[in-house]
Amino acid sequence: MSGIPWELVLAIIGVLVPIAAFLWEFAVVGRKRLGYRVQMDTTPTDVSPAHAGAWRRLERESGERLVDPSFALLRIENVASAPITESDYSAPANTEVGLWARFPGRRVTGVVVTELSDPALGRYFADDAPGLGMRDTQEGAVTVGIVELPKVKLNPGAHYKVLVVLERAGDNDLQFPEPEVVGTVSGGGDGKILKTKGQTGTPRWVVALVCFLLMIGLAEPFLFEVTGDDPAPLDCASGELTVVGSTAFRSVLREAGESYRDSCPEAEIELRLDNSHQGLRALDESGERGVLAFSDGPKGDRMPALVPRPVALLLFTVVIHPDTGVHDLTSAELREVFAGEISNWRELGGNDLPVRIVDREAASGTRATFEERVLGGVKEPGENTEDCVSAPRGEVARCRRDGTDELLGAVAQTPGAIGYAELKAAQGRGEVQLVRVDGQAASAKAAEAGAYPFWQTEYAYTRGVPAADSLPMSFLRFLTNQRGADIIRSHGNTPCQDLRNPVTCRPEPAP
Repeated sequence: MSGIPWELVLAIIGVLVPIAAFLWEFAVVGRKRLGYRVQMDTTPTDVSPAHAGAWRRLERESGERLVDPSFALLRIENVASAPITESDYSAPANTEVGLWARFPGRRVTGVVVTELSDPALGRYFADDAPGLGMRDTQEGAVTVGIVELPKVKLNPGAHYKVLVVLERAGDNDLQFPEPEVVGTVSGGGDGKILKTKGQTGTPRWVVALVCFLLMIGLAEPFLFEVTGDDPAPLDCASGELTVVGSTAFRSVLREAGESYRDSCPEAEIELRLDNSHQGLRALDESGERGVLAFSDGPKGDRMPALVPRPVALLLFTVVIHPDTGVHDLTSAELREVFAGEISNWRELGGNDLPVRIVDREAASGTRATFEERVLGGVKEPGENTEDCVSAPRGEVARCRRDGTDELLGAVAQTPGAIGYAELKAAQGRGEVQLVRVDGQAASAKAAEAGAYPFWQTEYAYTRGVPAADSLPMSFLRFLTNQRGADIIRSHGNTPCQDLRNPVTCRPEPAP
């Protein structure tokens, strides 16, 4: 299906359908067509005898008064695109009659032509002209008045009107069947004369055609979506890309990589996310242009060959084991806890449980952010181990984990444990409790107002400036377009373009 040029197919349909509809309506079916209208058919049954006037004196030539007289005004017209000649009428060649107007339940007592669109038509209705006449016929028990109309030559749009005087026949009800005009002409469809109406708006076939073309336009994107084997590659690049660095940004990069590959199947993206520092070092030492490194925070003065680009504002949170009974800690209390000055949670109003600290390795960007923004630049003291429970006499137990998920797992499994992690990842772990800092829960609004301190700018780094059509640059553009920005938002982070100052990508309170 992908080899079919659907854009061209739909464009051709959009052109051919109106042309075919026009030709069908005016050149095939409607090339020659007669129509008639019943513009008046009335019986003055409510006229008071005292005011009937001349109406009361309507009578036959014999002087006998008409029985329940009525009037009917018929309009006969050429509603097609070609002239109708005398030879087009399908009536027998030996008669001048071309059409018949029928009035069931009534007799015809008089006929007069009241209007001609062209005075030249008058020759068909002169006193000595054959074809115009009237008679009555019996069809079973019903009397039918007949008006015979001549084979009139009518150019497109031409018409004439016939006024018919009638009376009730027999004991029929005054609610007579509607008059009809019968006859056929050759050269258009079935040739039958059509009952028409005054056209005051857009013809129905034109409305139907417009609706069809509108449906084509609305269906076009859907057809491209369901019939194409591959999505349309917008700003796609091919090749291989290795993404290294921050584990805090792992969930965003995993989903973004899958979404990019869905749109650009010739791209291969591999994630090797250990921590921010190792990712930067791997990029710096690789010397390759097919590597992207993501870091929680700027690299500083080191590795001058690496070029930064801010991508998003990340929120982090302090997490704690639920059994501690602690929900809110000030920045000063957190400094005391991570400095090892508080050994039991009851010292802070919590439960009688020993404090056990789970932190990240020294090269972690999340740890660097925690030390900078929450601990006020104070480094976490001492070396830590893999053991989160045991501690030397008089010291607080301290253990290290290499990634965000590993840290959250250790806090969840260790009574009295406290640590820190990327917000969205922590929210997905119901076994840990999120701690308010200085009374503020982690939120973009609180960070923007300057009330919540635990945040960091996520940077993407390249070695030098890759070519604009390279896979690293294409993937970076994807992260900043609508789809990439939506993925960033869905993981609880804020794209730089959503902030007050997208260039610095930092929270800035409103002036």
